[in-house]
Amino acid sequence: MEQKVRRLLFLIKQDAGLYLIISLFIFLFILFFQPFPSGKSDPNNWLLIVAGFAAIIYMVLILVRIFLRLVIRDKEQIYDEPYIHSGIEEFFIWLLCSVATSFYLRYAGSVYLTFYITFKVVLICLIAPLIVRFYDRLKMLKQENEALLREKESLQQTIHDYEMDNQNKTIEFVSDNINEKVIVQLSDVILVRSADNYVEIIYLEGTEIKRSIIRSTLKSVELQLKPYTGFIRCHRTAIVNRYHIQDVNRKFGNYSLTMKGNEEEIPVSRQYLFKIKNLE
Repeated sequence: MEQKVRRLLFLIKQDAGLYLIISLFIFLFILFFQPFPSGKSDPNNWLLIVAGFAAIIYMVLILVRIFLRLVIRDKEQIYDEPYIHSGIEEFFIWLLCSVATSFYLRYAGSVYLTFYITFKVVLICLIAPLIVRFYDRLKMLKQENEALLREKESLQQTIHDYEMDNQNKTIEFVSDNINEKVIVQLSDVILVRSADNYVEIIYLEGTEIKRSIIRSTLKSVELQLKPYTGFIRCHRTAIVNRYHIQDVNRKFGNYSLTMKGNEEEIPVSRQYLFKIKNLE
């Protein structure tokens, strides 16, 4: 019971400001444009009549929205999500506002209800559900956007953790004839590039840059490095470690990379340009 009361108070408080703004807007609209005659009411009391009209719409908004969230929705649904899967809510708001305000104008405002007057009541009462509908749409899009951002952050963190774990591993580059091999930590590999029938491995050893050459192909090395997302093929002759890229250079429409601790520029082919641009 206590939980239901808290839920009820939460629902009342959640959009009460919106309902107040809608009611105030309708109050000012009627007061300014005067779509209804004052009937037999004292002009001094007409302001109170209009305020009562707006108050009815305010109460209908609260009652309909809470009723649908507490009764029509399934227990497993989140109650503070906008209910916009159908027009049931908007229809009830429009219908009850139209009926209640029509009776109010007739018996409290002493306004004779012609077809034209009733038509104007119906149109004015249509303002509330339209604003509510628009508000719910915006709210739903905001929630979806926040959910997507959270999912993106989670995926980015997962990828980052995975890459960091892999970067702390060692890798063994072995020559085709298995007579030569280079064992180096993944995070220390700066780049690998081909040199005829050999590949040159440039890596850090402490604070010094080392170079080792083994007889192999860049294709074999690329397959070996494929599980590790930190490595990017930037040219038919080079694979670089993205964490060692210092600058992405552009000269006369041609791109190249400058690696940390290595002044030599590494060319970037057009077919790999998209991946490199995403790093900028």
